[in-house]
Amino acid sequence: MSRNKPAAVPSPNIRSQSSLKIAALSLAAVSLAATAILWPPTSVAAQADPAPNTPEFYTQRVLPIFKDNCDRCHGGMFHRGGLSMSSREGMMKGGHSGAIIVPGNAGQSLLIKLIRHEGPVDDPMPMPPKSKISDADIAIVTQWVQAGAVMPDAPPAE
Repeated sequence: MSRNKPAAVPSPNIRSQSSLKIAALSLAAVSLAATAILWPPTSVAAQADPAPNTPEFYTQRVLPIFKDNCDRCHGGMFHRGGLSMSSREGMMKGGHSGAIIVPGNAGQSLLIKLIRHEGPVDDPMPMPPKSKISDADIAIVTQWVQAGAVMPDAPPAE
C-alpha cells in the first residue's frame, strides 16, 4: 500500500519572509524610478572635454603634462637651453634652436618632434631626456598645437 503524502504547505513564517522580500524589492524599484525622474540630467556638453582650440584645453589637459615633464628645466625661472615654456611667447621665441611650436602645424613644430623622440639630426636630444612621455600625452599636446596652441592670456596661478 502506498500512501500519498500531502503536499507540503509553506509555514506562515516562510510566507511572511516572501512578502517582506517582495515589499523590499517594490520599495527599491519605486526609489530607483523616483531617483531617475527627479535627478537633474547632465548635458553631454558639460561632460565633454574642452575643445583643443580653447584656453581651458591648455589649462586642463596640456599644462599638467608640461608641469610633470618640462617645468623642471623650462618652467618658471628655469630656462635651460634658453627656452621658457611658461608662456606662449616663450615657446614662440624658443630657445637656442628657435621656436618650438608652429601654431596650427604640429608636423612642423620642434616640440612635437622632441617629445616623440624624433628630434632633428643636428640636435637629436629627446625630451624629456630620461624617458618618453606617453603616447596619449603626446596626442594631447599634438592636438593642442594643431588647433593653434591657444593659451590663457595670463599664466594660471599656482
